[in-house]
Amino acid sequence: MRHMDFAPLYRSTIGFDRIAQLFDSLGSVDEGAYPPYNIERLGENEYRITMAVAGFSGDEIKIEVKEQSLTVRGEKVPDGNERQFLHRGIAARSFERRFQLADYVEVKGADLKDGLLHIDLVRNIPERMKPRTIAIGAADATKQIEAS
Repeated sequence: MRHMDFAPLYRSTIGFDRIAQLFDSLGSVDEGAYPPYNIERLGENEYRITMAVAGFSGDEIKIEVKEQSLTVRGEKVPDGNERQFLHRGIAARSFERRFQLADYVEVKGADLKDGLLHIDLVRNIPERMKPRTIAIGAADATKQIEAS
C-alpha cells in the first residue's frame, strides 16, 4: 500500500486536525487479532464492545479514554509459580487494543464477567446539534425604514 503524506492538509486547515489524523490512522497496521472482540449496537445511541480476556482479572486491565480514543490494556502479572505446560492454548501475554470513538461517544461503564470484558458506550448528542422545528411567525408589518 502506498503511503500518503497529509502534511499539506495540516498546514492549510484550521480545526480539521482530527480528520487528517483519521486519514493517517487508516494506513496504520492493525495490532493483531488478540484479544478478539465484538462491537454491537444495543439501541439507537448505545453500543457495547465485548473483548475475550480469559485469564485476566479486573486489576490487570486498564481502560483509558483520551480525546476520541479508547485504549484497553492488559498486563498479565506473573504469579510466581513455575508451571510446566504440555499444551498452552490460553494466551497470557499483555495486550493493547485501541478504538477510535466517533464524536459525542462517551464510555458509560465497564464490566468483567466470565472472561468477557464489556465496555458500554453511549452517544450523547448536545441539544444544539439535535434536529428541531422552528415556528414560523408573522413578520411585523409596521416596520418602517427611516432615512438618515
